[in-house]
Amino acid sequence: MGLPRLICAFLLYACCCCRRAAGVPGEAEQPAPELVEVEVGSTALLKCSLFQSQGNFSHVDWFSVHKEKRVLIFRVRQGQGQSEPGEYQHRLSLQDRGATLALTQVTPHDERIFLCQGKRPRSQEHRIQLRVYKAPEEPNIQANALGIPVNSKEPSEVATCVGRNGYPIPQVIWYKNGRPLKEEKNRVHIQSSQTVESSGLYTLQSILKAQLVKEDKDAQFYCELNYRLPSGNHMKESREVTVPVFYPTEKVWLEVEPVGMLKEGDRVEIRCLADGNPPPHFSISKQNLSTREAEEETTVDNGVLVLEPARKEHSGLYECQGLDLDTMISLPSEAQELLVNYVSDVQVSPADPERQEGSSLTLTCEAESSQALEFQWLREETGQVLERGSVLRLHNLKREAGGGYRCMASVPSIPGLNRTQLVNVAIFGPPWMAFKERKLWVKENMVLNLSCEASGHPRPTISWNVNGTASEQDQDPQRVLSTLNVLVTPELLKTGVECTASNDLGKNTSVLFLELERKLPEPESQGVVIVAVIVCILVLAVLGAILYFLYKKGKLPCGRSGKQEITLPPSRKSEFVVEVKSDKLPEEMGLLQGSSGDKRAPGDQGEKYIDLRH
Repeated sequence: MGLPRLICAFLLYACCCCRRAAGVPGEAEQPAPELVEVEVGSTALLKCSLFQSQGNFSHVDWFSVHKEKRVLIFRVRQGQGQSEPGEYQHRLSLQDRGATLALTQVTPHDERIFLCQGKRPRSQEHRIQLRVYKAPEEPNIQANALGIPVNSKEPSEVATCVGRNGYPIPQVIWYKNGRPLKEEKNRVHIQSSQTVESSGLYTLQSILKAQLVKEDKDAQFYCELNYRLPSGNHMKESREVTVPVFYPTEKVWLEVEPVGMLKEGDRVEIRCLADGNPPPHFSISKQNLSTREAEEETTVDNGVLVLEPARKEHSGLYECQGLDLDTMISLPSEAQELLVNYVSDVQVSPADPERQEGSSLTLTCEAESSQALEFQWLREETGQVLERGSVLRLHNLKREAGGGYRCMASVPSIPGLNRTQLVNVAIFGPPWMAFKERKLWVKENMVLNLSCEASGHPRPTISWNVNGTASEQDQDPQRVLSTLNVLVTPELLKTGVECTASNDLGKNTSVLFLELERKLPEPESQGVVIVAVIVCILVLAVLGAILYFLYKKGKLPCGRSGKQEITLPPSRKSEFVVEVKSDKLPEEMGLLQGSSGDKRAPGDQGEKYIDLRH
């Protein structure tokens, strides 16, 4: 029985092969469909090229094929199109005289086969494969904010990359420092998943897991999405992220800012640093520079000790201690010397010098410092440098020598490091007044604020000769300022005001004369006066010009009829003749004529010619 079965099976197989080779009608393989590619939201043009040779599109049926199910979606009859009820009812239209079916607002759900079929022969059809594409949004990357320990035995989550609303599903590639990462057993693992949105678009989520080392503390990670559009292949990159990497501390050290020579008053920071992450728990200890004995220990959570302002007591030998809370191992730093340079308080002797006029005085200045000191003496009132050195000698003292003297002790090698001390030298004598007399412009019934200043040793007191509200201010040990508020009255304008300064050695007086302010015309009236003067000048100028013009034209008789020509002999023609015009009025001239009995010709106005030959 076994042999017949084998023979039957062999014959059946041979028959099938012969049938396929002969090509049984109706079972020929379908040709590959025509490919049409569009982006989501655009319009797909489905061209029925089956009947191009015939040019007859009067009877065409369009079908959509999805999951091997054929559904009629559009009919063409006598060149007129009609959509069938369903999902494509309002998105289909005919173009190109019925040869092309346009599908608008393409979505991912439209990715399928469309076919057109004519009436005769019924078996003829044209298949079109519609491919839909959509670029994903910019990839969003989120790094692991909790951090990754380097001693982890399995790959830890580094970052997550999300690419939303793409079609079809894009491909993701991870990069570290610009180099692509690949799956590596127990080292790198990439886990990707996708979600289909209601729109048919895909959201891709990819998680990168890796084992990191200490050198990855500054590594830059990013993801890249690769996708295709009808125009070709494209890609989008995310931003770069870093991931906290935790590793144990191996070294602790100490830094001081500012670097260089420190001085009192500076803001000094002592920083403890370590090469571990997270940094250890820090404490700072200080030892005496000379005895090397521990003076104090300070715990600093952030690893920074601030000395503000720094003082000489802060000088010492500092050391950091770093305690790793994971391993409970304490690591010390190297000790570092901190020197805060200083200048002590300046001492001047004598502290309160008093001298008589004509005597001498020697002032001595002393101070201590961590560096070499330089001394100089300055006059307080003027800032003038009087002497370089710790001793100032003053001879034949005058009253003007009284006042402030300042000793400055400074360290030339450290700018800004100095101390000063002021001493006031008192010269015995009666009061000196700041002014002898002064004139003030005032208004009647105004409240006047008067001041009077005097100096001397012993320090004087000031009194006023009028009643008012007075107050005194001590400017320095030898100088006093008094102010007086007083009402200006007619009696005060007559008498003026006197202030008198007195001490045990005498008195002195200053006088203030009060004068009423003169009233000036208002600005508007001054302007009116100026305008009136200018107008008068212009009128006079025009009038003068008119008179001069008439005079030149001979219209005015004056100036011409009063002249009498005297005929001289030929020999005397060259002698000088001076014309003298009388400035007397016609009435006076008439009186003169009446007294002499002579009469003048008409038009004669009293002009005379005087012969100067004699």
